[in-house]
Amino acid sequence: MKVAIVGASGAVGQELLKIIEERNLPVDELLLFGSERSAGKKYMFKGKEIEVKLLAHNDDFKGVDIAFTSAGAGTSKEFEKTITKYGALMIDNSSAFRMDSDVPLVVPEVNPKDAFDTPRNIIANPNCTTIQMVVALKAIENLSHIKRVHVSSYQSASGAGAAAMDELEMQYKELVEGKEPTVNKFAYQLAYNVIPHIDVFTDNGYTKEEMKMFNETRKIMHSDVEVSATCVRVPVMRAHSESVWVETEQPISVEQAKEAFSKAEGVVLMDNPAEKQYPMPLMLAGCDPVYVGRVRKDLANPNGLAFWCVSDQIRKGAALNAVQIAEYVIKNR
Repeated sequence: MKVAIVGASGAVGQELLKIIEERNLPVDELLLFGSERSAGKKYMFKGKEIEVKLLAHNDDFKGVDIAFTSAGAGTSKEFEKTITKYGALMIDNSSAFRMDSDVPLVVPEVNPKDAFDTPRNIIANPNCTTIQMVVALKAIENLSHIKRVHVSSYQSASGAGAAAMDELEMQYKELVEGKEPTVNKFAYQLAYNVIPHIDVFTDNGYTKEEMKMFNETRKIMHSDVEVSATCVRVPVMRAHSESVWVETEQPISVEQAKEAFSKAEGVVLMDNPAEKQYPMPLMLAGCDPVYVGRVRKDLANPNGLAFWCVSDQIRKGAALNAVQIAEYVIKNR
């Protein structure tokens, strides 16, 4: 099988390289593509050095079976036809095609069969916050239909890229040294702060990031669920956290919910308050599952449940989910 990674030098591209090797995806030939800035860089894969080629409108994708694209929405839209014209399946990690009616939006634990409805040879990878939430929600949906979700996300610096992580580290260093902190990647200083603003604001007062959680959840789950989100950037390096309230059609006990989470694909239940056991990004960065804890009844709604979840947004929230889509397609085609 011939596989390509577009955006190989970025944070997600680098994670894709690691995960493809870790999970032993059946790759006979791997091609790496990037911008002029990245072209010529070399990376190791299965003991071999592979040079990044300049992404161009040519025949480089002839014979490619699967192309993982993670170079931004603009690049994905520009190169869609170039990548897919010879039959390559494009698994796209940007926001370019997520809400297109002829492009499936797939989380393998939730809606894997959608991966075979690909008239444009494109499968979209959802937004990182949506992915971890719907993996957890699926366990509850199996018990009773979810009518409403209220969620607050606590999103790490790495969600804005490697430069954002560097800036957070730099800010702490500058503040310790009594200097004015550098602020480029975020609206305000992130160190010692939280910023209730991710992506641009829309006319209804919600940000695009928050609206992604509303629209993408409905598409993935094939549901009329209503989702109201507040997305917050926090001074954490890696892994996103979410505080989630769900309202179901029928009441679900805490015991039922915990059992469902403990058996759910892609979920690890970490919930023992007496021993101070609950998911935290510091301990779970670099891990694959969605970790769920603090499961409890909603005191304001008899049909409500509340829980907390943490997942690494570069792995399950991006690269791992893309590779799992590829694995499912390969196994079931």
